Amino acid sequence: MQFTYEDAAGMIDHSLLNPTLTTSELEAGCRLAADYQVASVCIVPYYLKRCAELLAGTGVKASTTIGFPHGGHCTGIKRAEAERALEDGGEELDMVVNISQVLSGEWDAVRDDIAAVCEVTHAAGQKLKVIFENCYLNDDQKIRLCEICSALNVDWVKTSTGYGTGGATIDDLKLMRQHSADHVQVKAAGGVRDLDKLLEVRALGVTRVGASRTSEILDEARTRLGMDRIDSTSTGSQSTGY
Repeated sequence: MQFTYEDAAGMIDHSLLNPTLTTSELEAGCRLAADYQVASVCIVPYYLKRCAELLAGTGVKASTTIGFPHGGHCTGIKRAEAERALEDGGEELDMVVNISQVLSGEWDAVRDDIAAVCEVTHAAGQKLKVIFENCYLNDDQKIRLCEICSALNVDWVKTSTGYGTGGATIDDLKLMRQHSADHVQVKAAGGVRDLDKLLEVRALGVTRVGASRTSEILDEARTRLGMDRIDSTSTGSQSTGY
């Protein structure tokens, strides 16, 4: 498959969500993301403000999670989380649906939960990704979520948190792309660990992936494209997350 470096880097949301990451590792991860010119950094919420400061002027977006990782927060708490994240400089928010309500078939509540976060995010001119956690759902539930998200005009539907029992699968990505409106993008999270997998999901119409092995993926991209590798020694080691 033909691709440019910008194609590959522009798909990556660099994940800094592991709860054991230190502040020095979080800072190093932000600098790594800027060096590699990825799409965004998805960072633990308490460090979002500093992340936004570090990324200012780099073209890399600052993002964080809402209701993460289990989705069971009350809707009012998710809305408040979103409001705080937007105040702290968040440009993209990744929220987890209420998995319990999805499994219970409480679709009005699920819709209201997503709508509350979508409303404040879009009012601020920013973007929302909605995480399904597909490893716990059947296809009918995934399709219903795609339909709800399409009607609410969310910006991305996303497979996973990376902390469930499974991550993105090819079948799920095909299903989500098929049943989401054209204006809704698809994000794969969990399991995209090398360039070949990134290019495979790109061919399915996926526009973003959550990744912690960012330097490995993009160093391989630069090698295949005949470009020099980026010297990222000053940014520290890779961080786990998705």
